[in-house]
Amino acid sequence: MQIEFDLSNPSYTLLHRAGLAGLWISLNQLEKDKVDLPHKIKWETTNRKITLSWEDNGEDKTVIEWLLNKCFQLHDGLIALRGLDAKTMRKDALVIVHQGILGTFLQHNSTHKSTGVVKETLQLDEGEIQIPISYKSLESYAYQDFASNLCDKRGKFLNKPISVAGWLNPGAVVRHVAFSTDTSFEEPPENAFLLLFAPVACYYYVLRSRLRDKRAQYALVIPEISDLEKYALYRQNKHLRNAVYKDFYASGLGDAGLRFLTYETTANIAKTFGLSNCQVVTLGTVAWSTQQKTRTDLYIVKADSQICKNYQFCKDYLQDKSVKGKESGFIACSFAREIIAENLAQNKPWYEGLADKVNSNELFERLTYERGGLHQMVQKVDWAEREKLFVQVCHEAIKYTYGKIYDNAQKRHEVANFDRETVRIRTGLARCKNANTFREFITDFWSRAGKIPTLQENWQDLMELVMQEKHWKKSRDLALLALASYKGKGVSNGEDQGDSDTDNNTENIEVKESDDGIYGFDDLE
Repeated sequence: MQIEFDLSNPSYTLLHRAGLAGLWISLNQLEKDKVDLPHKIKWETTNRKITLSWEDNGEDKTVIEWLLNKCFQLHDGLIALRGLDAKTMRKDALVIVHQGILGTFLQHNSTHKSTGVVKETLQLDEGEIQIPISYKSLESYAYQDFASNLCDKRGKFLNKPISVAGWLNPGAVVRHVAFSTDTSFEEPPENAFLLLFAPVACYYYVLRSRLRDKRAQYALVIPEISDLEKYALYRQNKHLRNAVYKDFYASGLGDAGLRFLTYETTANIAKTFGLSNCQVVTLGTVAWSTQQKTRTDLYIVKADSQICKNYQFCKDYLQDKSVKGKESGFIACSFAREIIAENLAQNKPWYEGLADKVNSNELFERLTYERGGLHQMVQKVDWAEREKLFVQVCHEAIKYTYGKIYDNAQKRHEVANFDRETVRIRTGLARCKNANTFREFITDFWSRAGKIPTLQENWQDLMELVMQEKHWKKSRDLALLALASYKGKGVSNGEDQGDSDTDNNTENIEVKESDDGIYGFDDLE
């Protein structure tokens, strides 16, 4: 019996190619582990193909069972993938893979047998913060005994298409139960065999999204693979294979895809590892199927040099935080990074849509918790000079406006109320629904501030953003970005912090978890 798998097969989807990479990785690890091969099993691999063969003695099922049992194992109730050399992985890294697979491919109870729920605590970072976790301890799971689906009653490998369940190919499910025969998804048995190994090559994230209303979502990252050997080096590198539990969280689809694509040096990722794109699928609860997670969204994320450079700034300055709560620790995800990463993943300006998404005082407060990180983004990110100047002008206008408020309060022997002016500016921007209303707002805002040096020096360059109708939404986003990123005296969450790069610390602040899994920072001082 001989089966040939080729990346160039036109019937392969991204998930099939991921399965081929997962098979390549698994077979390579079997060689490294020097496992004895029964039934004269052998394989030949190149960077594009795998040829798998064994004795043609009518025992195809026995061979496939042996291979699946060697590649899909359990360790203390956790899924242990041979291809990732699970026996050498840390406990938290094993838990990441285990929970990721159960949250995406095997989320339905029928795909696994559980012996109960295990509750443990994991150490976060190198500090004293511990996070409680819980996971199903398994007795078995669907990948281990799939050989019977690929073979007939005599144990021979099938030569006709078979129905593919949703756990094998998320999203490819029966559309109408009443018409299962006509609407089920079918695959040649060799293609279904490949799909079994996709979890080895894929990656997983828990989403803590404010922009999506599905509370318990998972992101499944499917790489676009062009070279099997190069991708194996990437998937088995220490950053991905031994990620810490904090790395298991992403704020959105764009964040998940770009984080996966930027674990290594971004400038050479495509050349070194043959990896420049990935597909990110979200799985969440929908109204018509509350009993399981359904595919709710899909992105194709491309990692070119500029996108990766800007995302690296985003990841550096808008980090998730390991926070010690009153009873236990938890991960505080960045709301600002979700907005920015979504834009970068779709090749949009990093600030685009800010005014539409941050459309309430509550959301604006969440955004300003990360004021320092946003300020660093404004200064360091690679973007158009004119847009940067527009934000600078708005920063100066805010500074002079706050200065006038302070001087007037001093004359009246009162405490300056900067928050009221901040709310006035934000609500004024929210009322801008067209080019005319924005023009009225921004000219009034700037004129109230008085003489603005940067505006006077760059008047002609900036007037296009104000006067041309096609730019009004962009300018509104930039004005709100300026308000959220202003770090001078008078901001509501701290004194002037200068130009420090370490903006986002959580010292002296209480972090509260909201119902949607996004966290807010409340100043205790």
